[in-house]
Amino acid sequence: MKYLSLIVPLIFLLSFVFALCRKVKVYDSFTEGVKGAIPLIVSIFPYIAGVAMLTKLLEASGLSLVITRWITPLFNRLGIPSEIAPLLFMKPLSGSGSISVITDILDTYGVDSYVARCACVAYGSSETIFYIGAVYFAGIKRKKLTLALLIALISYFLSVVLCCFLCRIL
Repeated sequence: MKYLSLIVPLIFLLSFVFALCRKVKVYDSFTEGVKGAIPLIVSIFPYIAGVAMLTKLLEASGLSLVITRWITPLFNRLGIPSEIAPLLFMKPLSGSGSISVITDILDTYGVDSYVARCACVAYGSSETIFYIGAVYFAGIKRKKLTLALLIALISYFLSVVLCCFLCRIL
């Protein structure tokens, strides 16, 4: 266990030695990669800034709480604990915001509760959909963002229903 922290430096060192053996100019390759990343970062930035501002506006305005209260009855009918509704709303928008929400859930209900199990499985099996969408669609020319986000949100919702069902029966 104490050698676990050596994995990343070891991978770096092995990659460096492998590149030297293949006579690759490591520093030149690195700088070329960085040069290629700068235009990508510039093209992605507006999308990421938009998602970040939307998330903060929803939190600050209280609209996220209103939407959470509105969808709670639907969640209850589908077997999703109403206590994890704030997490399910936050996760597609913000990774750091959802960490805060899941921490509150674990503190409030305990780590071994049904609510905590559902929250952890839902959190671990999902992604920040809007952030990933922003990164992906910033890099391509053909954009059908609406359809892709709709499909991602529907699959996210169905995965939450399934994870809560599995947590209930296991």
